[in-house]
Amino acid sequence: QVQLVESGGGLVQAGDSLRLSCAYSGRTFSSYTMGWFRQAPGKERECVSAITGSGGSTYYVDFVKGRFTISRDNAKNTVYLQMHSLKPEDTAVYYCAARAGPDINIRLAAYTYWGQGTQVTVSS
Repeated sequence: QVQLVESGGGLVQAGDSLRLSCAYSGRTFSSYTMGWFRQAPGKERECVSAITGSGGSTYYVDFVKGRFTISRDNAKNTVYLQMHSLKPEDTAVYYCAARAGPDINIRLAAYTYWGQGTQVTVSS
């Protein structure tokens, strides 16, 4: 059984940085594409970033390009989301998710396993 546990969220000011971590337990981590999603109040959950099992391919939604960086350490079974220049509109619950397979996919339905989420609040 795959389990995902996010950490690293918190309350920060606009312009600050945060690094989210997602610890994975279960089958071979490197065989899973990992995604970071977020859901703001009253909005749908959306894919922010994703990374293939090898780390060779990544995806970023347009509004985080240049500010967020996804990475993974397969030896530590952990995926990270480094966030810089945070804005109030980045306020949301951030979830990590895992899907078996080698390809980037930004659809929620493509991901089988989900963490419980971590709150990120950016004040102006």
